[in-house]
Amino acid sequence: MDWNRLLSRIRPGLSRPHPDSEARTDFQRDFDRIVFSSAFRRLQDKTQVFPLSQSDYVRTRLTHSLEVSSVGRSLGTMVGDRVIRRHDLKGVYPQDFGAVVAAACLAHDIGNPPFGHAGEDAIRLWFAASATGQAVLETLSEPQRQDFLRFEGNAQGFRIITRLQSPDNRGGMQLTCALLGAFTKYPRAAWLSVPSPPGVAFRKFGFYQDDRDLFAEVAGHLGLDEVAPGAWRRHPLAWLVEAADDICYRIIDVEDAFRLQQLRFEDVRDLLLPLTGSAEQAERKMAHLTRPRERIEYLRAKAIGAIIDQAHQCFMEHEDAILAGDFNGELLDEIPAAAAMQALKDCGETQVYVSRPVVEVEAAGFEVLGGLLEAFVTTVNDIAHHGAVASSKSRMLVHLIPEQFIGPSRRPVADGYRRVLAITDFVSGMTDSYAVTLFKKLTGISLPTG
Repeated sequence: MDWNRLLSRIRPGLSRPHPDSEARTDFQRDFDRIVFSSAFRRLQDKTQVFPLSQSDYVRTRLTHSLEVSSVGRSLGTMVGDRVIRRHDLKGVYPQDFGAVVAAACLAHDIGNPPFGHAGEDAIRLWFAASATGQAVLETLSEPQRQDFLRFEGNAQGFRIITRLQSPDNRGGMQLTCALLGAFTKYPRAAWLSVPSPPGVAFRKFGFYQDDRDLFAEVAGHLGLDEVAPGAWRRHPLAWLVEAADDICYRIIDVEDAFRLQQLRFEDVRDLLLPLTGSAEQAERKMAHLTRPRERIEYLRAKAIGAIIDQAHQCFMEHEDAILAGDFNGELLDEIPAAAAMQALKDCGETQVYVSRPVVEVEAAGFEVLGGLLEAFVTTVNDIAHHGAVASSKSRMLVHLIPEQFIGPSRRPVADGYRRVLAITDFVSGMTDSYAVTLFKKLTGISLPTG
């Protein structure tokens, strides 16, 4: 792969490039477009770890995305400085690398449904186990079925930024190919006609069948090789996006758990101290801090700084293999602090993500999302098949679906795959609170007043 092509400023759907400006580059425009999008704004009411939390401290997907973007900017700028000098690149600056990674990090969770990863499971389960979902799948091709059976927030995110946000534009938000490549951590379709290539880049999928041609266009501009039908090489900067996300969620999720008294101070201290680079120096500094929460905040900051440096060094050590498409692992598995970072991940999986408050709300999320899909998929299919003689319930519920997700004059499209995909777009794009409120109203648990 060639860095000059990997940093492509081409915007799918835009015929003419913006005029060059040192004050505001194309990649800074990408960042701004994401910040001002409604899809990004909705992340303020989407789960990070603790759904529907009443605490004003814990992170939402919005604050998490901002923190990941901050880490990503540092990683990208540090790597960019080294790459530019190593390859003698002209007309590109370290800040360009930083801006691409920061913008991709900003959008990395934009496709997450309500209730986080439990929401993804809920959508998959509804299609796999409900009578209505199974009936839908029977009418589809195998590649189309896999889009729903393996519903993926990453693929939904690609769809949001390239189609659903600014839907009247070809290319949606019309972001640069460099940004779209760095954003797509899993550059493959859900269904492949051959065995999946090895490596972390193909562990999940990154775009639906409906969006495959657009990703192929992006990959062509970036010079990403198609390694199997429907699967392409990963953009090198996607490794930095992945690392920034992992650094933040592993370190910060235990900090949130401490603040909510899910974990003891001593447990979190012992997890973070090995990551700081100098445990003795960190302990001396903590002796001057009187409150436990300030000590944990200090350790969190030191740990993030140290791991950013290790991840940057690791990327540069493996750059040749990454550009050749021969690096198949995760950066954080190759750094000196890999074992300590794994301990954080293990703690999250065994003590934080399975805590009672988390599980109770996520379990309810299965009922909420399943109920919404049942109601609205049934509605659009009934109207599509029966028109004016559809049930009175369907003719009423269809008015609750925004026109963007059903079509002009609220007439569902004839294509069954796109019709149901649009309802999945609608439900997965809801915030946690809106999904709960709408479900309560549809089921009669709560009635509107006024």
